[in-house]
Amino acid sequence: MNSDLLRPLTLEFLEIVRAWRNSPAVAQYMYTAEPISAEQQQNWYARTSQDPSVHYWLIYYRDRPVGVANLYAINQRNRSCYWAFYLGEENLHGSGIGAKVESAVLEYVFNRLNLNKLACEVFVTNEKVIAMHEKFGFRREAYFRQHIYKDKAFMDVVGLALLRREWQQLHPAPHSQPVSEKP
Repeated sequence: MNSDLLRPLTLEFLEIVRAWRNSPAVAQYMYTAEPISAEQQQNWYARTSQDPSVHYWLIYYRDRPVGVANLYAINQRNRSCYWAFYLGEENLHGSGIGAKVESAVLEYVFNRLNLNKLACEVFVTNEKVIAMHEKFGFRREAYFRQHIYKDKAFMDVVGLALLRREWQQLHPAPHSQPVSEKP
């Protein structure tokens, strides 16, 4: 399935993804901030591209890649997974692309994968992303105190989740942002 918004991450885009991931603007929201080498990036891609419990997509805007979205810890038995995304292009923050990505991922998780729960973890300092998730119906389920040690300090994390029935109540009509499958 083709999508204008989300397309599977392929080998040819690893360096741009690595550049985004290593940028301070993106790394500040990640659990780790150590620079990633080209070899580490290649090894990561080799692992994740063969792992059925993860999906990685490039986020496209005006027909060019601008960020990454992913599902991880996909658990068919429990019908749940986690998700995350980031925009590598700083000038697009606040543009509404994040909301479009979230809508497409929710559609994919609940209608395509037929999962029951989508969860995420966000640093408490990332208030805009927490608020965006809550607009989509995510509820705060956890507060992880001093959960991540980064930059010589412990950081708190909020755990949020959305259940399929909650999403269906908020979004009864089908959505139209398809997500491409793995290549």
